[in-house]
Amino acid sequence: MDLSVVRGRLEAAEERLSPFAARSKASHGRAVPEEPSPLRTAFQRDRDRILHTRAFRRLKHKTQVYIAPAGDHFVTRLTHTLEVAQVARTITRALNLNEDLAEAAALGHDIGHGPFGHAGEEALAECLPEGFRHNYQSVRVLEHLENGGRGLNLTFEVLDAIGKSSKTRDDILSEGWGIPATLEGQAVKVADAIAYLNHDILDAVRAGVIEERDLPLSTRQELGDSHGARINTLVSDIVEASWDATGEQTGAGAAPAIRFSPRIHDVANELREFMFQRVYHYEQTLRDAERGKSVVHFLFRHFVTNPGGISPDYSRPDDSVERRAADYVSGMTDRFAIRLARELGCDDAIGWEQG
Repeated sequence: MDLSVVRGRLEAAEERLSPFAARSKASHGRAVPEEPSPLRTAFQRDRDRILHTRAFRRLKHKTQVYIAPAGDHFVTRLTHTLEVAQVARTITRALNLNEDLAEAAALGHDIGHGPFGHAGEEALAECLPEGFRHNYQSVRVLEHLENGGRGLNLTFEVLDAIGKSSKTRDDILSEGWGIPATLEGQAVKVADAIAYLNHDILDAVRAGVIEERDLPLSTRQELGDSHGARINTLVSDIVEASWDATGEQTGAGAAPAIRFSPRIHDVANELREFMFQRVYHYEQTLRDAERGKSVVHFLFRHFVTNPGGISPDYSRPDDSVERRAADYVSGMTDRFAIRLARELGCDDAIGWEQG
């Protein structure tokens, strides 16, 4: 039996998507051409490749906001990634876009994050002359470091969405490091913000940093007074405001985009700024972040001086020693980085309690 009839059926189903949706059969392809899977579309294959990487598994012990938390219910980089995938799938399904592309990009969007969250990212950016961005590192991991240095040979659309998934602080829909070429990539970018804003509120309440009643009045009035209500409002607003992406609107207009309505856009930005002021820049959070940065600096310096200790599984032999050290350290989990730095005599790692 020719099992490629299965993929053919799946690709035919994609023809019923919005005219603005990405279609796997029309993908810009992979860097190295390969025979298609008989059972999966190109985007489904990318999703599975990402899911089975070691880098994906390590996300379970990488920090979101609270570094090496002692509690079992704090968000990790892995649970954040799963929430982003769920939100992105809901948005793309509702808008009749390609859910498989959104899921693949969501699962890979944070795979290049180093230990200690954005603090670790800042430390690595200070170490490398060319800087360090977790979204670019995610692409690097998937293209060059995984699979014994051969990479995963993912499609252009998935790598594009991952590389442009990050945002700047000024706006929840900021262009940041580029606008994804697909609407599915745009959906992942906004799903990331929806997910982290809402689960970071829960973590901050759990940590005793804020109470629900501290949230801006506009958040409580416009978005709702519970975790579920806030997510539902934000996702529903995205779907309604982006309805032209379905292709069901008649008449000429601007190119479709994934967006909030003006009012909810303003409210989401107000909530985001509140989180920066009250949670992300909270004194204890900043102290832990500085300690994490110190550990990353220590490890980077150690491996630049002692390159023989760099694992060949997480670096490329022809790269500069600085690049190899950054690749190795950025792949570490919080707990591994703390334990290794402690063994190597780093004062900031000694006595650091881990969950």
